[in-house]
Amino acid sequence: MKYKKDVIKALKEAGYNTGRIRREKIIGESMLQKLREGQMVSWATLEKICKLLDCQPGDLIEYLEE
Repeated sequence: MKYKKDVIKALKEAGYNTGRIRREKIIGESMLQKLREGQMVSWATLEKICKLLDCQPGDLIEYLEE
């Protein structure tokens, strides 16, 4: 699995910079770090991101056979 787009950048474009995300406790610091490193986050976090960006999980991630 990998991200199709830079999720942190997409959140910033939607008005959710990392400062706001931390301040409002939208996503935990460990999940933000995973996003920065391109690692997969929990389903609960993915659900929050989809809600914030008004998208589906398939808009953010894709399966690639290794």
